[in-house]
Amino acid sequence: MIGVFKQKTPGNIFVLFIFGILLKLPVFFHPRVPVFDPKEGPLFRGILHFLEGAGKSSPFIYPCIAYLLLFMQAVSLNKVINDNRMMQRQTFLPAMSYLLVTSLIPGWNNFSAPLLVNSILVFVLAGLFKTQNIQHAKGTIFNVGLGIGIASFIFFPTVVFMIWAIFGLMLMRPFRINEWLLCILGMTAPYYFYPVYLFLTDQLSLQNIIPYVNISLPRFQQSGWIAAGSLLLCIPFILGAYYVQDNLRRMLIQVRKGWSLILLYLLAAVLVPFLNAGQSFENWVIAAVPLAAFHACSFLYPPRKFIPLLLFWIIVAFIVVFQVKVTPW
Repeated sequence: MIGVFKQKTPGNIFVLFIFGILLKLPVFFHPRVPVFDPKEGPLFRGILHFLEGAGKSSPFIYPCIAYLLLFMQAVSLNKVINDNRMMQRQTFLPAMSYLLVTSLIPGWNNFSAPLLVNSILVFVLAGLFKTQNIQHAKGTIFNVGLGIGIASFIFFPTVVFMIWAIFGLMLMRPFRINEWLLCILGMTAPYYFYPVYLFLTDQLSLQNIIPYVNISLPRFQQSGWIAAGSLLLCIPFILGAYYVQDNLRRMLIQVRKGWSLILLYLLAAVLVPFLNAGQSFENWVIAAVPLAAFHACSFLYPPRKFIPLLLFWIIVAFIVVFQVKVTPW
């Protein structure tokens, strides 16, 4: 499979789609109906309310939507990596890695607010990459800020990414105060219009305006399977990070900045679960995007071909055993 996804051919999109379905097949047999939580934003509550009727009669709709989101996120991430020449050759390995990564931890295949937010964050990541290649980037910068603001209305803890977006602008472009203010204006734009909406719908109150905020340690049930899944997340990440560092001197300055931006993305994603912490692993799915980018390097760069092959089949075997024999997600 690695040899197939190393080639960037149009037919690989279909192979990727079938590959993802086979990886996540148990999710379709055991659909999980999402329940609104106060830590999630009002926009996600509206989405759940919209899907409630169809979801009651056919819960199968939720894993279908979740998989379509995962697949589109995988393809979008792959496009960002290829368009910005973040790797030595154009491949489908980032997309393959994303589908693998999101199958390692329970809850990352479920339809949830953090999963929905990932689609917006990939769009924001692409926008930040775009800002370093164009001189007049005010529209793109505003869209980056607006994307972060909308994401926080779906899943409030993503306000952490407001800091990431500012640091991303610092990294990608020379300092211009008007661009920073424009980005902040985009971030806060949804918060201007939300009280107006509440007023027009006769729901305006302090309780509805102020979001639920709590900083604490995440709480979840520990098990050997979770530890093994986490280990399979860390080993390819460390290996991929090593090869990125090893090739750094041969990379263009734009590519170096890009990998720094992805690393900052990962640091921000790790902080998200500590804000409004829950008892599941769903919040950690935001880290899947940067992890998949580094995982892709662990499958491409090793000079000995048996290393990525062994790593790939160990991960696939673990996913199959965990999902089929241990517990349905």
